[in-house]
Amino acid sequence: MAAKILLLEDDLSLNEIINEALSDEGFKVSCVYDAQEALEKAYEENFDLWIFDVKVPKGNGFEVLRELRESGKNTPAIFLTSLSMLDDVKQGFLSGCDDYIKKPFDIDELIIRVKNIIKRNFSHQKEDLILLNSSKNISFDPLNKTLYQDKTIINLTNKEKELLTLLLKKRPHFVSIETIFDEIWSLDEEPAIMSLRVYVKNLRKILGKDLIINQRNIGYAIRLENEK
Repeated sequence: MAAKILLLEDDLSLNEIINEALSDEGFKVSCVYDAQEALEKAYEENFDLWIFDVKVPKGNGFEVLRELRESGKNTPAIFLTSLSMLDDVKQGFLSGCDDYIKKPFDIDELIIRVKNIIKRNFSHQKEDLILLNSSKNISFDPLNKTLYQDKTIINLTNKEKELLTLLLKKRPHFVSIETIFDEIWSLDEEPAIMSLRVYVKNLRKILGKDLIINQRNIGYAIRLENEK
C-alpha cells in the first residue's frame, strides 16, 4: 500500500502540479483546499505525511497543525508557503512541523524532502524491511505497509496493516486501546474491541503468537525477536 499524503493548497494549479508529481512517485495524495477541509480529513483518515500551505481560506496552516498536535496527532508535516521571514519559520516549527519549504520551490526538492521524512519516520530501522519472523522469513515494508514471506506478498486487511504499522512505530512501548481506536478507525466508524481482537488474532496467526503481546488495562505492544 502506497504511503498516503494529505495536501492542503488553495492554489488550484499548484495543487494539481504537486498532486501529479507525488502521484507519479507512487504516493497516494488526498487534496484539500481550505483549513477546515484539512482538519476534517486529518481526523477522518490516517496519513503518513501532511503537506500544508499556510495562507489558506477558513484559517491557516499553522493553526491547523497546532490543533492536530494538541489533539495528539503526530503525523510528520511539511509547511509549503510563501511566508519566508525568520519569525514565520519559527512559528512553523513551534506549531509542530518537521520541515519548512519556502515558495517558490523546486518540485524535485519537494519530492526528495517528502521521501526523506517518510523514511525518517522509521529511522530506528537499519534496513527498509523489518524482519518479523526469521524462521518463516516474514518481513514488513513500513513505507508501503506490505507484508512479505520471502518475496511473496501476504494479504492483510487495511486495519491489520494500520495496526501492524502503528505497533512497529511505537515499539517497544505499549499502545493503549484508545490510541489504537483513534489512529486506525475513522470518525464515521464505530470502534469495537472484538474487532480489534480479531485483527490481533489474525496477525498472530501469520507472524507467530508471541510477537504481539498485550497487558490488561494497558494495551498492545510488538517485540521483535532481537529485542526480547
